[in-house]
Amino acid sequence: MTEEIIIAGFGGQGVLSMGKILAYSGIMQDQEVSWMPSYGPEMRGGTANVTVILSDNRISSPILFEYDTAIILNQQSMDKFEKSVKVGGTLLYDPNGIIHPPQRKDIKIYKVEAVEEAARMQSAKSFNMIVLGAFLKIKPIVKLENIIKGLKKSLPERHHHLIPMNEKAITRGMEIIEEVK
Repeated sequence: MTEEIIIAGFGGQGVLSMGKILAYSGIMQDQEVSWMPSYGPEMRGGTANVTVILSDNRISSPILFEYDTAIILNQQSMDKFEKSVKVGGTLLYDPNGIIHPPQRKDIKIYKVEAVEEAARMQSAKSFNMIVLGAFLKIKPIVKLENIIKGLKKSLPERHHHLIPMNEKAITRGMEIIEEVK
């Protein structure tokens, strides 16, 4: 099994940390992992993306031009990466701020109303965990217990009290994801 993923959005949306948690989770499952972030100099508010590869085999290169899955969190990223999803691949997006939703007919498309759900949960910072949960519902490539271990590894210890809230957000994302027909 190899899964090649691009996660893209604005800096400050938790794009890089979502990728890091996935990468740590893959390590916890003894998978080969690649995590390659890319972001503009402006950080918050600028564009950010991360390529994550999880594989049972050795990864030959972290540089990709096509992806099995694209997780898209803003219009700029949709414009840039929708065409990079492999035929038969998956595109997951949050429709908040997306003016032109994905149009391809040769991929599976899912949406998750993560911004709205994070507001309902009164936890804006749980947005990326809602998205991660939605992804794991359609592609259960890492176990939830390893995601929790990944959270513990990537969050500073002073924030470990937030792990139960993050776990709740992941579960909620799994519940609210919708396939787009």
